[in-house]
Amino acid sequence: MTAKANVLIIDFGSQVTQLIARRVREAGVYCEVIPFNRAADALVRLEPRAIILSGGPASVYDAQAPLAPPEAFDAGVPVLGICYGEQLMAHQLGGKVEGAHAREFGRAEVEIAGISPLFEGVWQPGQSYPVWMSHGDRITTMPPGFSVIARNANAPFAAIADEARRFYAVQFHPEVVHTPDGARLLQNFVHRIAGIEADWTMSAYRSEAITRIRNQVGKGRVICGLSGGVDSAVAAVLIHEAIGDQLTCVLVDHGLMRHGEAAEVVTLFRDSFNIPLVHVDASQLFLDGLCGVTDPEEKRKTIGRLFIDVFEAEAKKSGGADFLAQGTLYPDVIESVSYSGGPSVTIKSHHNVGGLPARMNMKLVEPLRELFKDEVRMLGRELGLPEAFVARHPFPGPGLAIRIPGEVTPERLAILRQADVIYLEEIRRAGLYDKIWQAFAVLLPVRTVGVMGDGRTYDHVLALRAVTSVDGMTADFYPFDMAFLAQVATRIINEVKGINRVTYDVTSKPPGTIEWE
Repeated sequence: MTAKANVLIIDFGSQVTQLIARRVREAGVYCEVIPFNRAADALVRLEPRAIILSGGPASVYDAQAPLAPPEAFDAGVPVLGICYGEQLMAHQLGGKVEGAHAREFGRAEVEIAGISPLFEGVWQPGQSYPVWMSHGDRITTMPPGFSVIARNANAPFAAIADEARRFYAVQFHPEVVHTPDGARLLQNFVHRIAGIEADWTMSAYRSEAITRIRNQVGKGRVICGLSGGVDSAVAAVLIHEAIGDQLTCVLVDHGLMRHGEAAEVVTLFRDSFNIPLVHVDASQLFLDGLCGVTDPEEKRKTIGRLFIDVFEAEAKKSGGADFLAQGTLYPDVIESVSYSGGPSVTIKSHHNVGGLPARMNMKLVEPLRELFKDEVRMLGRELGLPEAFVARHPFPGPGLAIRIPGEVTPERLAILRQADVIYLEEIRRAGLYDKIWQAFAVLLPVRTVGVMGDGRTYDHVLALRAVTSVDGMTADFYPFDMAFLAQVATRIINEVKGINRVTYDVTSKPPGTIEWE
């Protein structure tokens, strides 16, 4: 990662810690998220100019409650505590925290009780403003040197400040959209209080990343697996700009891609960017490997293993490779390490995450591991990738395999691929594609009796899914109107043999969950 981070976010297990990072990045300031028990080392390594303490599920008076390293308060830089972070500051700096008389979860209002640079240009003394609360404990005695700058009936110390030390703390969550002015408060903290300029740009990141890639790779050779998605494509173009023909891209056509996707990737890389590309038709290999496999996690592991096998074979054919490039993103990095510091649930078990077999003797190049998904798109535009490619919906590595619960067969793939094409055609026709983060069809392991014309059918049920999001950390279903859904369902049932019923999934993705598939 980058040697220095302007803002260090110490994570105590909040489901929305990543959103703090997003808001700071949106303010044009680079930051990193570090688990609390690695924070002391990170303070030395990153030399941050400001520190933010996240929320979390613990109570500060628990025997095993996570604490901030004392160095965080001795570093001489501004500190902002959020929710549990506020209680932690009070607890560690001489105040008192107790169980709340009334828990507070959801929308609330706070009254501004004092003038503070944290509220400058946003909130006025004596006025009340909406916020989002999520706490079961509260501060009952402030630490020495602090004063109240916001309160409400349930949280008399809803925001406190020690202006002399530039220590601030809020009981509410400014990072979530339910606190309408929260992003501006975080901007005040990083810009007005910490004095950090908005210098986090894709142009600067591009130059820095190219230098890092060159320093890491030297004269070595890199092999990059293209999945057809945005992440691997942006990683490949960035690496090629850094080291040129030392990079070889491999497109593994595993038979699980969307309609026409392999040809599109080949055209983009060979014709538009003149990047060395090996196109491997391994569809039969993958279909054979997935034969009889029904467990989704086993599918992922099978696909990941076969990807590695193909990469290894192609690396040998091309004269060997020293590095394997991957499109790992920052959410993968954050979520793959729990706040307690131990290994958490594996976020992705296919080829993007999980390391390499020792036999490959290759090191990883992960030039996007500091970026969120929307930042990857920004970098793609900076690198000159076509907008139609950069703006395309995310498509996880397991591809259509994970969208077929149960066994993957050529027949089921053909049905799903055709239905998916119709669904996306109708979304584009309605002018909705760019309003939706991700849309796809799922061929359910269910068959149902239906009537088509004068005959009875016994065919598959297809589920449609579409969600809105900014960075993929949280998402909500897209509210299609019934006329649109009726049009899509009619086309699919009429044009795709093997489907006689279509349903729409209205599941949301709350903070802290992993991924859709």
